[in-house]
Amino acid sequence: MSELGFDIVVVGAGPGGLAAACTAAETCGSRRTVALVDETPWLGGQIWRGEQASPKLSQAQTWFERFRRSGAALSDNTSVIAVPQSGLLLTEKAGQPVQIRWQSLIIAIGARELFIPFPGWTLPGVMGPGGLLGLVKNGWPVSGQRVVVAGSGPLLLAAAAGLAKHGAKVVSINEQASRDKLLKFGLGLWRHPGKLWQAVNLKRSLAGVPYRCGVRPEHAEGDEEVRSVSLTDGQRTWSEQCDLFACGFGLVPNVELPLALGCKLTAGRVQVDFMQMTSVPDVYCAGELTGIGGADTALIEGQIAGFAAAGDNERAKRLFRQRAAWSSFKTGLEVTFKLCPELKTLATDDTIICRCEDVPFGQVRNFGNWREAKLHTRCGMGPCQGRVCGPATKVLLGWGMESVRPPICPAKVQSLIAKQEA
Repeated sequence: MSELGFDIVVVGAGPGGLAAACTAAETCGSRRTVALVDETPWLGGQIWRGEQASPKLSQAQTWFERFRRSGAALSDNTSVIAVPQSGLLLTEKAGQPVQIRWQSLIIAIGARELFIPFPGWTLPGVMGPGGLLGLVKNGWPVSGQRVVVAGSGPLLLAAAAGLAKHGAKVVSINEQASRDKLLKFGLGLWRHPGKLWQAVNLKRSLAGVPYRCGVRPEHAEGDEEVRSVSLTDGQRTWSEQCDLFACGFGLVPNVELPLALGCKLTAGRVQVDFMQMTSVPDVYCAGELTGIGGADTALIEGQIAGFAAAGDNERAKRLFRQRAAWSSFKTGLEVTFKLCPELKTLATDDTIICRCEDVPFGQVRNFGNWREAKLHTRCGMGPCQGRVCGPATKVLLGWGMESVRPPICPAKVQSLIAKQEA
């Protein structure tokens, strides 16, 4: 098994990780080595996916060029699968185990979509807005396809605009948050004119597409694939025909690696201090791991973490005011798109809650916690290791993940054997 060693290792090549790697490498110069590790073959994470080859976003292009000049090493197509001991990551690259030693670690591995089960949500053609847009960016054809978008959060609007740009016919956009909350949030965007302008442009690109507030899905219907979706505003219920149904209820942080390292969490987010350091010494977190706030928030937090890991606290402190401004934006997102209690009633006893193990909601709802449900029904023990049903049961039943065991993500048996031999 091969082994690499760096002074500072950054995991996650999205905006937060890029900012952290660039800042740390530029600050350290030739004195200390910096590496950026990511499981994808591109820079930019999901939010800047597809931008590296031919950037259209000036912000993305700026950070891509800055990274190329920074001197930081890049290990792409590399998945972190275990934490054998302090200061050591076990990774897998090209199917082979690689150990990476670190003195300081910065984690910026973003978030994933939250799915709340409802009847019909496992039909082919029902997927998250971000997941569908990711497929389209990779070449999946949607031209002429009728798409209903529903759920919660700014991603709905961005995904709908992206799908329309690739030729999809967006039938409607349905946000569960109330109109009053959205209006209050929109009025507060004067503090962030870039975000306000972005929202205006997205709405303009979707002219003529109904955007409804206070609306949630009831069920999806179809034989072998989705053909229609039933929606309700609490007063009336109606059906819309579609070829694809993009439905997601915001994002949840990818906390598996921080948990494996022993980092403390609060309300599903990693606890960090003013320097973005976690409860574990020399381990920092930035971006969505500390709360959902978007690329701009991640960039500021990543820079602070990069400066702090490189030992330049004074330059990190100069960014505190900017972080505070974006923290208010983060809080606004959380308040505005807080999920309504009616979403807890979507699933019936027959609704599949764990897609990997085909476990219906009726089999898990009477257990007291996540562990009991796993032991009796195998809920959360499939290939995704609870990444889908775990957050869903937290919304529906108030449960939470109690621990993370290796592998953190799917890995070859030979890599796990190498961990035991290390």
